[in-house]
Amino acid sequence: MPDIFIEIDHVSFGYDASRLILNDVSLRFERGKVTAILGGSGCGKTTLLRLIGGVHAATQGRVVFDGQTVNVQNKAQLYRLRRRLGMLFQFGALFTDLTVFENVAFPLREHTELPEALIRDIVLMKLHAVGLRGAAPLRINQISGGMARRVALARAVALDPELLMYDEPFTGLDPIAMGVTANLIRRLNDTTGATSLLVSHDVTECFSIADYAYLLTAGGRVVAHGTPAELVASDDPEVRQFIRGEPDGPVPFHYPAPPLALDLGLRA
Repeated sequence: MPDIFIEIDHVSFGYDASRLILNDVSLRFERGKVTAILGGSGCGKTTLLRLIGGVHAATQGRVVFDGQTVNVQNKAQLYRLRRRLGMLFQFGALFTDLTVFENVAFPLREHTELPEALIRDIVLMKLHAVGLRGAAPLRINQISGGMARRVALARAVALDPELLMYDEPFTGLDPIAMGVTANLIRRLNDTTGATSLLVSHDVTECFSIADYAYLLTAGGRVVAHGTPAELVASDDPEVRQFIRGEPDGPVPFHYPAPPLALDLGLRA
């Protein structure tokens, strides 16, 4: 039997009562594996990570973290769980008034009592892994957007967490940095035994490193799941359209709206 680290059990969630972001979805993430969560914008990928991290509570269903149901009302439990995870936020979420070095050192100083000499060594090693050891003294406004993404990655892995959640880790990276980042995610997962959840639109990079993948679609439902090879071979129209990036298919480009002529007040 697979060792399930995170389970999303019949979860529904909406930010308001008018529209569900996730609609009765169930996903299981195996311990020690890299799992990709794919899908178009607005299908609930980032929302899933927020539910796992306890930022929001599920409207229905439950989120189980290593055998414990996540309870956002239980702050002590929530903080214990969060110390076991590292998060790469979609837009970096770096502290702009701190240097690159200080950003990566922050979780080490916040959650450990390590001496400064050891913190320095750990920070420099994490920055070296993402190719930015030389940028350690720079401020965030002195580096590019792609470099900031790599600093955020170094900060996410600073504590060697059991669970790593990456929200669009390849956004803003050049092809070389993208390949290096993908390989780093895979290598970190394998050497530390961590469990990695990878939210992305980049099918090629995800499939190059993922053990398993889920495809979400508009309306907050799981349309397919399997190994990358199984999804590539799928004959499901929605899966084929997303994997191949085809403009025409069952997934519409336009958000639901009245006919344009009606909105413009034109007569038929």
